Amino acid sequence: MTSWDPAWLERQYDNRARVPEHPAILQRWAQASAMVRERLDADLDRRYGPTPAETLDVFPAEQPGSPVLVFIHGGWWRALDKSDHSFVAPAFVRAGAMVVVPNYALCPAVSVETIALQMVRALVWTWRHASRYGGDPRRIVVAGHSAGGHLATMMLSCDWRSQGADLPAVLVPSALSVSGVVDLAPVAEVGFLKPDLRLTPQAVARLSPVRFPAPPAATLVCAAGALESEEFLRQNAAMREAWGPGVVTAVETVADANHFTVLHALVDAGEPLHRHALDLLGLEA
Repeated sequence: MTSWDPAWLERQYDNRARVPEHPAILQRWAQASAMVRERLDADLDRRYGPTPAETLDVFPAEQPGSPVLVFIHGGWWRALDKSDHSFVAPAFVRAGAMVVVPNYALCPAVSVETIALQMVRALVWTWRHASRYGGDPRRIVVAGHSAGGHLATMMLSCDWRSQGADLPAVLVPSALSVSGVVDLAPVAEVGFLKPDLRLTPQAVARLSPVRFPAPPAATLVCAAGALESEEFLRQNAAMREAWGPGVVTAVETVADANHFTVLHALVDAGEPLHRHALDLLGLEA
């Protein structure tokens, strides 16, 4: 069993401490997202599962048969909300996609494993209802930031047929992980996260994509900010080492971006990260 220095782990994984200006960034996200919900066509708070937290926002495509981007927010599985991330939608709706932003219950009220299963339900709902909003259920891409990057990567390994006889074997053919955490062994030992996440060794094994076999029919793109910690940069490269370049087709480092501002590159049409997302969706830059 690996032993980590507690102080080092805190420095590596406490992104709010690493980015003192994070309150202003999060406020900017929330304000921009509120404006998006006022101005963009949207079906808000649509229920996808049985519990109160299982709701999602849909931003319909402008044309039928469009690809679908499902964006999963971060926050260490214990913070933030879909309403903070509506700002992701406009750039992709303009480019020709339908966008779905799901919520999930937060730790410690639920486990990380429960959250992963909620995201499975959100994707099943999306597959079954995409056509109502102009989406093509055969062209679903899942993107996520931080903890959402972990969840997006998990979706590539789901046994979809076990979730419904009507579902295809490959419901999610591609994913984009932005600053994702895919090796939960060190995360389980981070002092400020431990009480909320309660990750046992068994949970770490079940929930770490780096320990999964490579899915045979999947594409994954990984990205992180150049200003992120050594551990986040290691996590960013870990999936290519685990699954190989045939599945992990790109590992990007976004210049001058920290753990929060890296998400701005996802929605900036001039950034390579945005073009990676469009490529996965099969859209022109």
